[in-house]
Amino acid sequence: MTHRGSRVLRVGSLARVEGEGSLHLRVAGRSVAEAQLRIYEPPRFFEAFLRGRAYTEPPDITARVCGICPVAYQMSACRAIEDACGVAVDRPLRDLRRLLYCGEWIESHALHIYLLHAPDFFGCDSAVDLARTQRAAVERGLRLKQAGNAILELLGGRAIHPVNVRLGGFHRVPARAELRPLEEQLRRAADDAWETVRMVSAFDFPDASLDADFLALASPPTYAIEEGVPTVLSTGGGRRTFPVSAFLDHVREEQVPHSTALHSRLDGRRHLTGPLARFAINGGLLSPTAREAAGEAGLGSVCRNPYRSVLVRAVEVVYAVDEALRVTAAYEPPARPHVDVRPRQGTGHGATEAPRGLLYHRYRTDTEGTVTDACLVPPTAQNQGAIEDDLVRIVERAIAEGDPTDEELTHLCERAIRNHDPCISCSAHFLDLTIERV
Repeated sequence: MTHRGSRVLRVGSLARVEGEGSLHLRVAGRSVAEAQLRIYEPPRFFEAFLRGRAYTEPPDITARVCGICPVAYQMSACRAIEDACGVAVDRPLRDLRRLLYCGEWIESHALHIYLLHAPDFFGCDSAVDLARTQRAAVERGLRLKQAGNAILELLGGRAIHPVNVRLGGFHRVPARAELRPLEEQLRRAADDAWETVRMVSAFDFPDASLDADFLALASPPTYAIEEGVPTVLSTGGGRRTFPVSAFLDHVREEQVPHSTALHSRLDGRRHLTGPLARFAINGGLLSPTAREAAGEAGLGSVCRNPYRSVLVRAVEVVYAVDEALRVTAAYEPPARPHVDVRPRQGTGHGATEAPRGLLYHRYRTDTEGTVTDACLVPPTAQNQGAIEDDLVRIVERAIAEGDPTDEELTHLCERAIRNHDPCISCSAHFLDLTIERV
């Protein structure tokens, strides 16, 4: 076997991820000396400019963090502020929130599966190339995204940065008749969701295994989406929980020189949040239909192969459609669109399951309801360290099995990063590659 010795690979702009990031990889012999996922977007300072704002504003302000998963930010913000104000939302309104969140899961997962991730498995460079050979599949993905967007438009007022969400519930709740067209669209989406599971089940998955603890919310007897208790599944199989209020006691953030996003550790260890973690911790709580889909996809009780995360996302689409149909079928308009949330001095914590993983918010308010402090911990920031460790293992294995070229290693690394669907912000770029050999 020939060997290339030491080399440095730099991917200036990652392809088919949401946002702007790059990769720096330094290989010395058969080992990876350094792997850095560099998020280079300018700091956005949301936590800073939330200070001094009225307690009613975080749901609308933080929705602007992300155009793909604004509901996650709105729901986490609402739960945290309501916690600070000592308010509990009625079950009918919580069900509507869950329905809204299902819409985001459907559209976000469909976007990732079909437009960002599937091209890797079909040997295509982009979704545009994929559409030339797999037009029916891409159209199916777009229909699913439209179904998710329809939920956001009905309950949120619009699909991007919804405007109908407020503390305590909604500005307006729909009449029963308004949900009927949505139910028809969701029934069609259920068929598309099943076809998605069948499609991704046929993919060829490389062998890989993550060495990181899983972190996700748990909310028995349902699969956690908009509420739950942080639960850890260790690599050894141990399981423990802690209250949402103790999140920052366990998840510690630190600044690293190569990224504008913070890195996190869970009780001193690398951890991963997202679909693989949710499924490992809550898989038994899926609906019967989604459990059947998981069985057809060949998923066991725990999946640690990041390449197979697309399977879990497809199963979660089946579940989200199933849940949306359940909520709409039982829907009766609440007596009031929101409960009253009055300001008070306090500290509130909120966590929900964004499509990419657990999203935590903490706010402190004074007696007038002014936000004096804010802390947001998104899933991608938590996952960066685990992704970098994953890159080391994947590249070292590739080197041990052969003599990959720089181009092959670049493709391998980009694909490994896309497995985790990092949400850096909300854009996609084609590859700009610089290679330096040493």
